[in-house]
Amino acid sequence: MPWRILKTIMTAPRAPFFPADQSIRASRRPLEVQRLGVLDYEESWTLQARLAAERARDEIDDQLLLLEHPNVYTAGKRTQDADRPTNGLPVVDVDRGGRITWHGEGQLVAYPIIKLAEPVDVVDYVRRLEEAIIQVVRDVGVTAAGRIDGRSGVWAPHDAPAADPAAPRRDRKLAALGIRITRGVTMHGLAINCSNTLEYYDHIVACGIDDADNSTLSLELGRKVAPADVEEPLVAALTDALEGRLVVADHTFATAPDPTRA
Repeated sequence: MPWRILKTIMTAPRAPFFPADQSIRASRRPLEVQRLGVLDYEESWTLQARLAAERARDEIDDQLLLLEHPNVYTAGKRTQDADRPTNGLPVVDVDRGGRITWHGEGQLVAYPIIKLAEPVDVVDYVRRLEEAIIQVVRDVGVTAAGRIDGRSGVWAPHDAPAADPAAPRRDRKLAALGIRITRGVTMHGLAINCSNTLEYYDHIVACGIDDADNSTLSLELGRKVAPADVEEPLVAALTDALEGRLVVADHTFATAPDPTRA
């Protein structure tokens, strides 16, 4: 039976299945990184599904897809009617968990196609992805970035000043996660807002959250941070986090309601 997971996994109710310094990958071979440029969302979804099936059969090694998408809304399995766009743009309904979000150019998207070691620990996997993003975002200059307990992703707190006055002023999401695990293999992944527009978020209830905002690394730092600027740091951080060299730490600065339980 497949695991259909989740835009939101919060504080683990138990200790991880694996020690923090141990790899959660089934393979010890290096990740194969594919840099795909700007790719249509549905094309990438088809590619992920094919690669995930091949990885489940051990026909290929673990993959990491790095790309950007043209403007697109994608709705996970928990999306509510009220979340959907008010601007008439189409929505792709997808097989990940969570609710609706937007992807577009200027946003770095990463899709790990990873066979996880058994027993599969979904919570630990999501936490390790978050830890990698936090390191990347802090290293680029958003040093206050962390977690909100009750919500997935990586955030900047409302009381951390942004360099650009156009940046929102509530708690601000910088990176979102949404995954699916089938036959022990991960699909979908994460998106980091680098230099993208925020206008498309104005027409949805992004991730089901209406009491916080979205922001970008460029707005937070007052200078352009392009997806290419964080690609290599993200590859390194994800590799280290999944293999246990980057240990998950408590970077929580706030608590808020879980939108997937609405």
